[in-house]
Amino acid sequence: MTLKNVVLGVFGLTMAVATQAQVNILNADTPEEIGQKTEAQIAYDNDEPLPYGYVDERDVLWSKTTWEIIDLDERVNFPLYYPIDTNNIGAERRSLYDVLVKNIKNGEIDHVYADSYFTEKRTLDDLSASMMYSDTTDLGIEQYNAEGRVDEQYIRKFTLDAGDIEEWRVRGLWYLDKRQGELKYRLLGICPVANEARSKAFPDDNIDSKVELFWVWYPDAREALHEAKAFNRKNTSQPISYDHLLNSRRFNGLIYKEDNVQGDRGVRDYINDNALMQLLESDRIKEQIRNIEIDLWNY
Repeated sequence: MTLKNVVLGVFGLTMAVATQAQVNILNADTPEEIGQKTEAQIAYDNDEPLPYGYVDERDVLWSKTTWEIIDLDERVNFPLYYPIDTNNIGAERRSLYDVLVKNIKNGEIDHVYADSYFTEKRTLDDLSASMMYSDTTDLGIEQYNAEGRVDEQYIRKFTLDAGDIEEWRVRGLWYLDKRQGELKYRLLGICPVANEARSKAFPDDNIDSKVELFWVWYPDAREALHEAKAFNRKNTSQPISYDHLLNSRRFNGLIYKEDNVQGDRGVRDYINDNALMQLLESDRIKEQIRNIEIDLWNY
């Protein structure tokens, strides 16, 4: 048997297993059975996210913390945004925002904070206040003035959903592992950014008030993100877990802040009203980080 036949055989076997393990679509007798995994498939999928290896502080030769913006208007970042309409797809496909919110509500993700330094912890009630806006109509105000109460039908409620998320912000640590002699990246936190829920109540006002809804301590969310799958546009039989997508940096991010002597001053704080120069500054920081590993092997 030639090497070519061995490679093709292994590839074909891998594809067959992955296809069967996806949603059981090839073995379903009725449409209702699509998505119902057999016991063998459940056992095959019973895995965990790849654990981080222990890194001794003495092995960290150099490190830098960066904050990045993941713009969801860029095509490469679409897997983090879609699907936003879940009426016609299965329950196994949800956007990153829906996955995080669902697991925060059911208690699977507990470490949720108000800022990227993880100093102020937030509860589910705190999140509800920032993601929902209630407004009383004119008839409701008239009823309150006359009767001192407002019926539920006169209260409008607006809730942020996956379609309202405009960008993600991530905080991570680049470091040189001198034991392995390579540059590595460790994701520390992730945050959805959207306009306030009030902007949905008054769309004609053109309110542009992007806010950081909440920060999630990423290591705490890995289990939930490993179970959720993102769409793989190159091969739908092999979906990618959100944990793998983010850890492997399969997204395009723009650095908007780095740790520095000025108290982690952001790029916009020292480059004002010049988007091109801000972009070039972000590229400069990226290039500086990449050169660290190159300089490590130059004598």
